[in-house]
Amino acid sequence: MSELNEFEQMLEDSLKTIRTGEIVTGKVIDVKEDEIVLNIGYKSDGIIPRNEYTNESGADLTSLVHVGDEMEAKVIKVNDGEGQVALSYKRLAADRGNKRLEEAFNNQEVLTAKVAQVLDGGLSVVVEEARVFIPASLVSDSYERDLSKYAGQEIEFVITEFNPRRRRIIGDRKQLMIAKKAEMQKALFERIQVGDRVEGTVKNVTDFGAFIDLGGADGLLHISEMSWGRVENPKKVFKAGEVVTTMIKDINGEKIALSLKFPEANPWADAAFKYAAGNVVTGRVARMTDFGAFVELEPGVDALLHVSQISREHVEKPADVLSIGQEIEAKIVDFNEQDRKISLSMKALQIQAEAAEAEADVVDVDVEAMAAEDAE
Repeated sequence: MSELNEFEQMLEDSLKTIRTGEIVTGKVIDVKEDEIVLNIGYKSDGIIPRNEYTNESGADLTSLVHVGDEMEAKVIKVNDGEGQVALSYKRLAADRGNKRLEEAFNNQEVLTAKVAQVLDGGLSVVVEEARVFIPASLVSDSYERDLSKYAGQEIEFVITEFNPRRRRIIGDRKQLMIAKKAEMQKALFERIQVGDRVEGTVKNVTDFGAFIDLGGADGLLHISEMSWGRVENPKKVFKAGEVVTTMIKDINGEKIALSLKFPEANPWADAAFKYAAGNVVTGRVARMTDFGAFVELEPGVDALLHVSQISREHVEKPADVLSIGQEIEAKIVDFNEQDRKISLSMKALQIQAEAAEAEADVVDVDVEAMAAEDAE
């Protein structure tokens, strides 16, 4: 064997041997936009293409790695067909990520990761380059049709299934939310009592009321408790996400009834004075029936104007002479505080006005008569 061949053999023997799947350490000797070149102490250099370094397809490797950096990588092929060693940084990180996930699975550890992708059936998150799938049914404790709001968001979850060989690593966020809500619910019920004023966020609005999130439990604000006055449509009064302060009306097990009828705003508190029989009031026609019209004197206080009390003239139906929203003046003819009933009469005012006018006419006649006597 020649000296040159002996030298080459000695050099080759001095270099380490590597195998597919092995972890190697090398120094970066060149970085291009789409690949990294490593000196791994082998007869050939190692190459890490961009798609084996990161999942970001457009990433510029020159801004992520620099010549002289030392890094580890996993051997994919000892000879990539061009005499170089094919390496992967991403797969090494994924292997380590899988180990991290396995530990978390065994310990039921709560993990935090950013949502990498929103899929049709759920969310994909990445933990140290290892992917975890969270099915849509396990994303929240309530059904969510659109999961796009979670894109790029950091979320907490636990691993409930770990089978990397089948590429099945399942995360669960729902059970954490249920457990947290249970703690919050317990704390809430220990803190609140009937009569308390609480702040909450409108969660959902229906035709019969609004559900308010009190932080741990929802309270129902029924349409009848939204105002001392009349509310026709809750959806015109409240919107989801709105923050409101309400009063605890009742607590029955896990059900909380709320109210906006604060005692200090009760219009009936001084109604006996304002609406005593004989007082003349102004109100707005709120609704009508065949037997009369209901007049709103103020929010929460309605009075009945019977059809027989609308005018001295015969009125067949209230709608023949009145209209919804019309402002009228009438006299209180009856006030029943116990039943909260007030009766009005426009006819009484007409009679009163006519009597006053007749009296004025009599006075005028008397004055004229006296003047004529004086003249004689």
